[in-house]
Amino acid sequence: MSKLIPGNQKHLTLEDRRYIEKSLNEGKSFKDIAKFLCKDPTTISKEVKLHRTTNTWNKGSFNNPHNFCIHRFRCKKTNVCEKLFICDQKCRSCFKCNQVCKHFEKEHCRRLDKAPFVCNGCEKSLSKCTIPHKYSYDAHFAHRKYSEKLSSSREGINLTKREARALDAVVTPLVNQGQSPYHILTNHPELGISVTTLYNYIDKGVLLSRNIDLKRKTKFKPRKGTKEGITNREVFIGRTYNDFKDLNPPYFCEMDTVVSAKGSNKCILTFYIPEMELFIARLLNRCTSGAVRAAIDQIEHSLGTYNFLSVFEVCLTDRGSEFGKAEDIETGVNGIQRMSLYYCDPMRSNQKGGIENIHTMLRMIIPKGTVFETLSQWDIKKAVNHINATPRQKLNGKTPYELALNKWGPEILEALQLKFVPADDVTLSPKLLKK
Repeated sequence: MSKLIPGNQKHLTLEDRRYIEKSLNEGKSFKDIAKFLCKDPTTISKEVKLHRTTNTWNKGSFNNPHNFCIHRFRCKKTNVCEKLFICDQKCRSCFKCNQVCKHFEKEHCRRLDKAPFVCNGCEKSLSKCTIPHKYSYDAHFAHRKYSEKLSSSREGINLTKREARALDAVVTPLVNQGQSPYHILTNHPELGISVTTLYNYIDKGVLLSRNIDLKRKTKFKPRKGTKEGITNREVFIGRTYNDFKDLNPPYFCEMDTVVSAKGSNKCILTFYIPEMELFIARLLNRCTSGAVRAAIDQIEHSLGTYNFLSVFEVCLTDRGSEFGKAEDIETGVNGIQRMSLYYCDPMRSNQKGGIENIHTMLRMIIPKGTVFETLSQWDIKKAVNHINATPRQKLNGKTPYELALNKWGPEILEALQLKFVPADDVTLSPKLLKK
């Protein structure tokens, strides 16, 4: 890259390609385009040459195609095809001329041999230009072609036959002995692959081992899909898990959502406070960033800003799209920052393992596959109260409700919709919501 142009080391986006198309139509040079996009001019040149489209114009009419020869205006040849009978028709108007004439030279435009390599911005109109093959740059076509290549380049197995045989010689005998992929790779770091990669190789039939040879693989159902993530990467600046560890807060909460089975857009917004293992939940009509903010605004209105800060000052969550508008969540109803939001690393739910574990207790009452359409906030409140009334071994036999009551008092717990449940009345099963 040129030292004069500070590049951003990113792939071209659709907006970048739209700017390239617009600039080419205006007749701008590659250097000017590259300067605006903070790229090297050779990057723009390669992009245009690689993703330009070709079209054939001036095809002529039936049995009288357009002549592509550069000499067609001065040519007076006849009977070049050497028919048995004498033909009085000039060869330049015959459909066989370009195929049989030894002196045929295809007309070509120098504009296509050097920058800009396309007809965009050319002074001649397409109808007046006599060049048969024209090239143009279209942003949407270029981005679609780029996306297809990006996807196809990641398909297949990144192994040669020799490497696959060497890997199989180590893995298959150990799998037959009952060892798991994790066990194998722990004792054979020289293989240089991850556990997930080894599972993928076995699943795709690269090795002689099969899924049925693994002890637990066949017991698990395939995942139906992953949660939609945050697309705006700027949200993570200063809010990553490493920033959270550097802060090392003595007190924080974890936040997540529990989605309904197909048939309802409702979800449950959940909070978990590790210090006392306290569980808080709110039912949302839809799993969106606006619904999350509205629920948090309601909690702040009930508690008051000062008490809200004492409960939810630092919050750790995942990268779900419903938490994508961090500033809206962090800013209170009075315009004051009410919490500091941090995000776990991708695919690392164990970084907020406390709330993931408390979800297992929630699923005892609301099993997976339950449609939330018939649930109400009263049902969620009832389930939360019974979960918080369960004694915990980590709390020396005390309940989360007892610790929260000693720390905050009854007013805050009432604002959080938390109530006391006698020990003998605690029910952690679907029967609770049927009472």
